[in-house]
Amino acid sequence: MLYADFPVLSALIFFPLVAAIALVFLRKDETIRYVTLAVGILECLLLLPLLAFDLSTAEFQFVERLTWIEAWNIQYYLGIDGISILMIVLTVLLLPLCVLCSWRYIGQRVKEFHICLLLMTTACIGVFCALDFVLFYIFWEAMLVPMFLLIAVWGGARRRYASIKFFLYTLAGSTLLLVAIVAFFIAAGTFSIPDLMDQRFGLRFQQLTFLAMALAFAIKVPMFPFHTWLPAAHVEAPTAGSVLLASILLKMGTYGFLRFCLPITPAASEFFAPLMIVLAVISIIYGSFVAIGQQDMKKLIAYSSVAHMGFVTLGIFVFAFQGVEGAIMHMVNHGIITGAMFMLVGLLYERSHSREIDDNLGLSSHLPIYTGFLLLFSLAAFGFPGTNGFFSKLLVLIGVFEASYLLGVLFIIGLLLGLAYLMRLLLAVGWGTPAKGAGWKDVNSREWAYLLPLLVLVFYLGLAPGRALNIMGPSIENLLINFDDHRFVSEEYQDTRQRPRQIMIQPDMIPENNVAPQQRSKAMDSVHLTAQRTN
Repeated sequence: MLYADFPVLSALIFFPLVAAIALVFLRKDETIRYVTLAVGILECLLLLPLLAFDLSTAEFQFVERLTWIEAWNIQYYLGIDGISILMIVLTVLLLPLCVLCSWRYIGQRVKEFHICLLLMTTACIGVFCALDFVLFYIFWEAMLVPMFLLIAVWGGARRRYASIKFFLYTLAGSTLLLVAIVAFFIAAGTFSIPDLMDQRFGLRFQQLTFLAMALAFAIKVPMFPFHTWLPAAHVEAPTAGSVLLASILLKMGTYGFLRFCLPITPAASEFFAPLMIVLAVISIIYGSFVAIGQQDMKKLIAYSSVAHMGFVTLGIFVFAFQGVEGAIMHMVNHGIITGAMFMLVGLLYERSHSREIDDNLGLSSHLPIYTGFLLLFSLAAFGFPGTNGFFSKLLVLIGVFEASYLLGVLFIIGLLLGLAYLMRLLLAVGWGTPAKGAGWKDVNSREWAYLLPLLVLVFYLGLAPGRALNIMGPSIENLLINFDDHRFVSEEYQDTRQRPRQIMIQPDMIPENNVAPQQRSKAMDSVHLTAQRTN
């Protein structure tokens, strides 16, 4: 491998952290903005070694493994596969875009704001790279502090309520996740995630650990009925905070299902799949209906995220290749589309100082370029052919129909409801009776700079998704093969975890062919010794 000796994952994780420390010594706000933007661009350049990613294997690549705390078998263990690499790329690409969309929006505590952005980037990349459960948990918890500060310090009028609710919900889920991690260590003696994937735990143990992990991930997604923290957090967060929240943080919940629940607790995943499917369908229908009635554009997009992440969860728990493939694609696509939608709302807020639909009617005559962007991203959010949203939803729909025609019908109803709230937003803001906007300026060069890359990704992944599918294909296939192999837990295996195993071996059970005399003699001695102990 060309970059075998370069610790690319550590560089991606810790370069923003080092930059955040460097920002402490800078004084001028404009300098801080330019330095953070430069850091974001350099961070994107650090993605170049990932071009050497091997598309033919499901093994973890770019692995970095060092002993950290030897007494507890805790390691600094990093690696990526086809499931995680796309989310890492999206996280890195969003950093400079978040800096640009906050250039004029953030006018106070500029240094602290950009430090929080950089710390968020470090924590998010760390979550997707970590292959040690303790390391993963450290990065998982590290996300809470900068996101809490982004909402609490630079948020809206109800920022204190929103930030505390966000913190308490996610902290409660994290506590349950920690319980599951400790349980895995007690049972298997390791925190290594790949090693835990090779273990076969008893059904009862799997059920308990699955519930602990699934609740933590369901809160992060969020799924109904654990979604109530999300609208408040989105509405009160600054634009960049909403972008990171929708594009990256929500995806960590569904990433947790794929990385931990399915491979480590496959029997429990199958056992609780009907419950997860029901909650996913409720999230789709409920989130869509509530989004239809919203006047606040941010709140509308927030509830639409509940519905879209329901599509992702549904695709995962039908356990079909196309369903999982579409779910991962939609994690990426939703991050691109929803991030852009929040940027468009922030752009408009800088002009109208209102997020209410009624205060931003009929902008097509005054802001035609803005309306064009809103039209294209809205069509992508619905899943219009040629956009990235179409292909990912199509794959999920195929997987869902393979599982159940009823689920397929409910999926289509969710799509139609999505069309309803998106068309309501688009028609009112674009072509409603004009209320304001006569003196507003259309999209400027800085706004073009952060909207255009996302629009390019919308059409690239919509018209040529083959590269992304090739990246994730082997990992998905390996995930589902291992899931099928390990989801059946025999009663004998469950009993053996509770008492020492006693195996009676008869002499004729030891094959004579291809066994050296000395080896056969040692084997027979072992058989006689076992027989004496059991007698």
